[in-house]
Amino acid sequence: MSEEIHTGGCLCGALRYVIRARFLQSTLCHCDDCRRASGAPFVAWSFFPAGSLVWTKGLPKMLFHANRERSICGDCGSPLTFYDPSIPQLFEANTNTLDDPARYPPVDQCWICDELPWAATCHDLPRFEQAAPLPGQP
Repeated sequence: MSEEIHTGGCLCGALRYVIRARFLQSTLCHCDDCRRASGAPFVAWSFFPAGSLVWTKGLPKMLFHANRERSICGDCGSPLTFYDPSIPQLFEANTNTLDDPARYPPVDQCWICDELPWAATCHDLPRFEQAAPLPGQP
């Protein structure tokens, strides 16, 4: 079996990484910590074996909260990875920082006990190919 290679990086390009391991799965996390750390209503995470990520450009800023570790870009603030030492065999890469996030579709959702009440109805909202009209504009 050939080695899988997954690449990604932050918004501004200051950080790049490569993961040389088998992709395990992706999930959508609704926990309060992920929501606050990302500024988003939920976060897509992709799971890989621990120790398989190498920073190829720059080094992230590390944040420690609730005995867990998050990496972010110190320049643009992009949340990149998550590691929980109570699950030492895995780490999570923010799916949207991978170069081709469409390759990593989520298979489930977790921490729905923290889900924002309106998050489950997002699929009912109007959809626009690009930017939505501004309030008060046609």
